[in-house]
Amino acid sequence: MGKRGEGWFVLQLVLFAVILLAPRVPAVTLPLWLRALGAVTLAGAGVFGTGGVLALGRNLTPFPKPIEGGELVTTGVYSIVRHPIYTGLILGTLGWGLLRANLLGVMLAVVLLVFFDLKSRREEQWLREAYASYAAYQQRVRKLIPWVY
Repeated sequence: MGKRGEGWFVLQLVLFAVILLAPRVPAVTLPLWLRALGAVTLAGAGVFGTGGVLALGRNLTPFPKPIEGGELVTTGVYSIVRHPIYTGLILGTLGWGLLRANLLGVMLAVVLLVFFDLKSRREEQWLREAYASYAAYQQRVRKLIPWVY
C-alpha cells in the first residue's frame, strides 16, 4: 500500500466517490425524527472532523504514516477518540444517508467504518513506532466510536 500508505488514500478517495454518487436505493420513507437524527449526526460529524483537522495542525497529512518530526496530539477531540477525522467521515456518511432516507448510504457508512478500522490498524503500527507514548494512549482512548470502539 506504499511507503506512506498511498494505497489507503486512493481507496479512500474511491469510497468517497461511491458515497457521493450513491443513488437512493431502495427508495424508502423514513420517519421525520430519524431524518432529524441524521441532521444532528451530520452536525456532530462536522465537530469531530473539523476538530481533528484543527488539532493536528502542521501534523496533518493525507497519508496514514505520520510526518517526520511530528508530534502526537492527544488533546481536544483526540482525548475522546483516536481518529476523530475518520469518526467525522463515518458519522457524516451515516447522517447524510439518514437525512436523505438513503439505505444504501447508511450501508456505505458501515463499509466506511470497516475501511477506516482496517486503515487505522496500519496507521497505528506506524504511530506506535513514531511515538513511545502511543501504546498508553491506545489504552485510554477509543479508536473510532467515542466511548464504544
